[in-house]
Amino acid sequence: MRCLRASALAVFTIVLSLTGHAAAQPPAPPVLPIPALPVFPPPADATGAVLPGIQQWIDQVIPPPPIGQAPQPVPREETNDPAPGPTALYQAVLPAPVGDPIFDLWPPNLAGFAPGAVIEVRDITASAAPLIVVPIRQALLFKYRTTDAHGRPSFATASLVIPATASPVPGARPVVVNNLPIDALGRRCTPGYTLTHGFSSDSALTDFLPPTTHLAALRGYAVLVPDHEGPLMAYAEPYVAGHAVLDAVRAVRNWRPDEFGASRFAMTGYSGGAIATHGAVKLVDGYAPELAPALVGAALGGVPADYEILARSMNGNLASGVFMAAVFGIGRERPEILARMNHLAQWVTTSPMKDQCVSVFALPGVLLLPIDIAANIADPLHSALAHDIYEVTRMAGLASAAPLYIYNGDQEFWIPAEGARNLYREQCALGVTAIYRGVLGEHIIAAGLGYPEAMIWLDERLRGIPATSEC
Repeated sequence: MRCLRASALAVFTIVLSLTGHAAAQPPAPPVLPIPALPVFPPPADATGAVLPGIQQWIDQVIPPPPIGQAPQPVPREETNDPAPGPTALYQAVLPAPVGDPIFDLWPPNLAGFAPGAVIEVRDITASAAPLIVVPIRQALLFKYRTTDAHGRPSFATASLVIPATASPVPGARPVVVNNLPIDALGRRCTPGYTLTHGFSSDSALTDFLPPTTHLAALRGYAVLVPDHEGPLMAYAEPYVAGHAVLDAVRAVRNWRPDEFGASRFAMTGYSGGAIATHGAVKLVDGYAPELAPALVGAALGGVPADYEILARSMNGNLASGVFMAAVFGIGRERPEILARMNHLAQWVTTSPMKDQCVSVFALPGVLLLPIDIAANIADPLHSALAHDIYEVTRMAGLASAAPLYIYNGDQEFWIPAEGARNLYREQCALGVTAIYRGVLGEHIIAAGLGYPEAMIWLDERLRGIPATSEC
């Protein structure tokens, strides 16, 4: 039996890397206002699963990981009532500290800060300037108050690059909000960490290519780069990302109002960055309505706007590692997902894999395994829970507060153009000024071919040229 367990773990641990990333079992953040995992009864049967009986087999052969005891319940600031104690499992799947308090430490009395209030500012010019390449006046890292997916106080970080070049337009210097595709589960994989601590093996190539930050700074625009997954590294959760982006804009405007209080802001994001851009523009009216006049446009491409589509296109193929990591990332904010993990998934999501960047957790996709291998219920992507997650993350019926430029590869097979086209039709129906461009190629080729026109469109918005609609 011991050999069987060892071999099973050896085979499947590679698979579930997609759900995690970092080193050893570090201590959890001291104050974490997150509810406990719900307790579900065991599934009655596995009929209809892609891999019949696999969930029961895994849980019979592989024991649960030794994750210790849950900490004592902590009071929730917003109610002063005792919150349910976070379960040991939930604490164990959270990202590991990176040893820098600006990224690791939960500020006390977060509820006393308004969303977007600056908690800390660090000058990172010395470490960021060599990575930006073009001349800059200053680079700053902000830590600010934001809101999680459930309306609770949280924090985030964002980097602001102020170029040495003069603004290309009269008046306040415009700002490009560069929502990079932070496809990651660990804090070392964020652009803020790279700009603060220098280039490393954890730095993503997409932080530098396409060179949006560099070109915008060379043109004279300031560039704001939010770490939009928040402190829990909630990869692919659009509410967390949207709040973090909008509160980064608030932080910059409030921090130096004489320089940026009247600035135009325009957003861009591709793939994982499009998740953040999509979330931000749809949340403006309900979350940060005062920003609407300042947001002059948003360009988003390779758009993962509908996770139900991705459940068909990314599961059980070469993209399955990325897909399962995204499911796990969302589960850090929506723990009902974690309650559906089997023992194998628990081993992987509490291992160093919980802190990996995409370059690592994408690799198990070569095994072409479906997400059933990680679940304790049959046919998890067609379950009631899955449909609830599809619905909430689709953010249907919310109108963008800014004009949109949407583009997607016509030959996309992992993030099909269907989702981007549906988003375009939805926004047109809601009265939003929007443009859609189908681009030749799949995800990588389309990113390159669609980039120039998207940036020209964004530049026009920042120069004050009104957007036109093709709805």
